[in-house]
Amino acid sequence: MHLSRPVARPAIGLALLGVGIVAAACGSTAIRPPAGAHAVLNVVAAENTWGSLASQLGGRQVHVLSLLRDPNADPHQFEGSAADARALARANLVVVNGAGYDDWAAKMLAAGPSPGRRVLSVARLVGARPGDNPHLWYDPAAVTRAADALTAEYQSLEPAERAYFAARHALVMERLAGLFREMASIRARDSGARVAATESIFVYLARYLHLDLVTPPAFMDAVSAGTDPPAPALAEFSRQIEHRAFGVLVYNVQTVTPLTSGLVSDARSQGISVVPVSETIIPPGASYEAWMGHQVHELAAALAGAPA
Repeated sequence: MHLSRPVARPAIGLALLGVGIVAAACGSTAIRPPAGAHAVLNVVAAENTWGSLASQLGGRQVHVLSLLRDPNADPHQFEGSAADARALARANLVVVNGAGYDDWAAKMLAAGPSPGRRVLSVARLVGARPGDNPHLWYDPAAVTRAADALTAEYQSLEPAERAYFAARHALVMERLAGLFREMASIRARDSGARVAATESIFVYLARYLHLDLVTPPAFMDAVSAGTDPPAPALAEFSRQIEHRAFGVLVYNVQTVTPLTSGLVSDARSQGISVVPVSETIIPPGASYEAWMGHQVHELAAALAGAPA
């Protein structure tokens, strides 16, 4: 049977992050600035992960629309609408992930050329190609490179506001520094800890944290692509759970399938800690660093309670 993907229901730990972490500088849901506002740059981000950073880095000088932001949808199944195409056509700057993750945006951009519109591809920025792991917002190095590039684009588009954008960049990097410090603490304390993941979304972060990700790559790649994992990879993953070969299982709440749900249930029955993560920001109004920080905090807590 093909690996079906019903509509995912975000885990409570993610869905109830609460209003306390919602930042005023999050991505907007409308392309037009408020009536009477001064002229701003129209920025469209394919994903709200990059949209949050684009909005924070641009501050009052930008108005950001994030297209992929529904926490109840599988981002791999997303198809842009006519309204999305119109927003892309009117944008001064478009931010895409690339590496095959948001090909729908690339097709819309090609179908609606716009003179003067700039496109920033994070994948192109870091050298990732179609077929590579596209979950670049889980790679701190890629996030830093994207923040630098966004600021450079803003300063090029609005040279008179170079100092303002530089100040915004410093502020955002200060916010991210706290997140990176917690990651460094995990790396120092839990380096080499054996963990597993239901799909490839966790690969970049596991590598950055020096964790030993033991899940068969063929299993993670298949689930990420929405296909059936090879039988040997599934059998190996099941054996790992049965023998408690790892202490923490990370699973993507936006690619929930009967297979992954069953494996998560099996892991819990074996006393393995389970940490939910997502592809888009949950709740959608949270900032990138608050959303990612919550997930990292949950991971840290699970690792601290995991068996050696």
